[in-house]
Amino acid sequence: MTTTTRPPKGIRGRLIVGAALLATLTAATAQPVPRPVSLSPAPAVRSASSRSSVRLVITEGGTAGHPAVHRGNGRTVDGITIEADHVVVEGYTVHTPRAPGIEMTGNDITVRNNTVTRPHGGDGDGLRFFGDDLKIQHNTITGASNRYGHADCMQTFASDTPPSHHVLIEGNRCERIDNMCLMAEGPNDGEGDGRGHTYDITVRDNYCETLKASQTLMFEDVQHATVTGNVFAASPDHAVGLAIHSTDAHVSGNRAGSRIRYEVGIDRSSRPGYRGPRPGGAP
Repeated sequence: MTTTTRPPKGIRGRLIVGAALLATLTAATAQPVPRPVSLSPAPAVRSASSRSSVRLVITEGGTAGHPAVHRGNGRTVDGITIEADHVVVEGYTVHTPRAPGIEMTGNDITVRNNTVTRPHGGDGDGLRFFGDDLKIQHNTITGASNRYGHADCMQTFASDTPPSHHVLIEGNRCERIDNMCLMAEGPNDGEGDGRGHTYDITVRDNYCETLKASQTLMFEDVQHATVTGNVFAASPDHAVGLAIHSTDAHVSGNRAGSRIRYEVGIDRSSRPGYRGPRPGGAP
């Protein structure tokens, strides 16, 4: 006869609990130990409100398929100068720069979504452009003052600079500009170098507030200009001036303020190829 010895009731309960605890601990120690995770610090982000007292100067471009892109993300700089091809500059704040606030010279350059406020010195211009295949889009230029000279929102000329071709000026705001929203002069206007021609400038869907000039846009020796969909504010004598063989211009779909006497002024040399509202007087 086999006799089985049972532990007392209380001891048996403790043995069962102990065995269960031992099994749990054994299972836990059998699990693989997680490897430590290395946490790298997040990359530093430059504050969009940071200010630089240095002018941004760009002298190296990209290619037609891969332009060099400079994004300001709201950063403030003391002016922008571009002397390169295949460049995009966007999102900068240019506050009280030495004029011109932005200057672009080259081919295939896009300047967009920048803000220029109260340029000073020089001629007081907000932006100057020279070259081919240029896009000036959705910028805001404010407070160009004749205190410093002949302050235009935007200007191009061809004396010691190249003539401009295939230029799109679109969706910009020129606010509180003493002189003109755009002054465009070709190389054969009597002050240029006489080399080449300036042509194919499109001015579309801009807001232009001219405070002291006789016209909002002025073209001299610029062929094939297109002016459409713009708002001409304030009270210049007329909105668009075409002079010195600025032929083949097309003007349509603009809105002129009630205090502007007529939309287009034109001289005899610029009448060939003109399409638009009936001219109201001289340029």
